[in-house]
Amino acid sequence: MARRLGDALGVYVDAMRYPRGTEEQRASMWLEHTRRRGWKAVAAVDAAHADAELTEAPMLGIAYGYCGAPDQWWQQQVVAGLQRGGTDSSHIAELMTSYFELTELHIHPHAQGQGLGEALARRLLTGRGESHVLLSTPEINGESNRAWRLYRRLGFTDVIRGYHFAGDPRAFAILGRSLPL
Repeated sequence: MARRLGDALGVYVDAMRYPRGTEEQRASMWLEHTRRRGWKAVAAVDAAHADAELTEAPMLGIAYGYCGAPDQWWQQQVVAGLQRGGTDSSHIAELMTSYFELTELHIHPHAQGQGLGEALARRLLTGRGESHVLLSTPEINGESNRAWRLYRRLGFTDVIRGYHFAGDPRAFAILGRSLPL
């Protein structure tokens, strides 16, 4: 990840339509994530346009995640959202005890619609030891974008809807499903 961090963040910024400069804000966080227990990343590259080695091929997609843990901000946010929603504490404990957090999954806009997102998700989640996987994604009116269609096709269901993370005005959905995929 350290070697191709700029490429991975470029895909992220383009896919999310964030302004240039966002890469610098996210770089240290993405590198910190690589040190978390169970971290794994997969990428899709355009081997047809590689001038030399596959490691230099243009990156088309990136996905990564790691084992969730109580000391992580995201888990704390999700637990708070579940509690506010009235979820039973035993269900919260079950949900948050053994999960893989699918932290990032992004496909460059020019490469979307070719099955790369599903291929990356399947490869990332294959062989995981956790009982389930959780992710957050921005709410989209009518769930009408490729990300939502992918998550539904892969069997993700609602855990929390309309959640607002601290510091972000957008509403998010927390989705989950059991493993293996």
